[in-house]
Amino acid sequence: MISTPLKKYSEVSCLGYQIFSGNLGELSIKDGILVNTINQYSYCIAEQDAEFKTALANSDVLLPDGVGITFASKFLNNKKIEKIAGADIHEFLLKKLNKEHGSCFYLGASNETLVKIQDKIKLEYPNIRVGSFSPAFKPTFTAEDTKIMVAAANDFKPDVLFVGMTAPKQEKWSYANKVQLNAGLICSIGAVFDFYAGTVKRPSKIWIDSGLEWLGRFIKEPKRMWRRYIYYGFIYVCYLLKKKVGIK
Repeated sequence: MISTPLKKYSEVSCLGYQIFSGNLGELSIKDGILVNTINQYSYCIAEQDAEFKTALANSDVLLPDGVGITFASKFLNNKKIEKIAGADIHEFLLKKLNKEHGSCFYLGASNETLVKIQDKIKLEYPNIRVGSFSPAFKPTFTAEDTKIMVAAANDFKPDVLFVGMTAPKQEKWSYANKVQLNAGLICSIGAVFDFYAGTVKRPSKIWIDSGLEWLGRFIKEPKRMWRRYIYYGFIYVCYLLKKKVGIK
């Protein structure tokens, strides 16, 4: 069982959330912290889903995963923060664990994806002890499902537990079961499982560095991504404008 960390990280208040504004080097993998990410899409979904909003708001660290969030901080509060994607914290933690001969556990995705992740880590980060478990693929988990998932992670006793079950399911599950999980750090990173395994290709560094990773993903999968980026993009802009002029 993990306890709520006492350490306070660098944050800015934005859109009703405390959003991380520091350097990933501030994070410890021994504090028992819950790390989630927020972007314009998840913000919009959370406005319609109280349980999801509660999970995000109660993150120990909430990373600004998207230019929509970094823009909001500047637009609403005149405070500049840097985008930190799920892939960024994943890479940071793997390098840290490899240096410290630590361990990590992947909870989520298919067995095929998990095998590819483990094989890649053994090659790129040979000092890391790595394990994984593929839970049942369903919209919600039963109490028995959760018991099995928690046991799989706790038996391994990882320094870092990566949870990848798509949003908002992964954030809700991680928050609901945080106190049962025996991990130094719990990190919900969704699509990163597939990016790292290579089962889904992440947009190139040019797209990422230019702040247009969302556009790269939209061009690649327009039918799947149009609602996330176009429809909810418009809704998100409406939220920002209302907040700017003080409309509730």
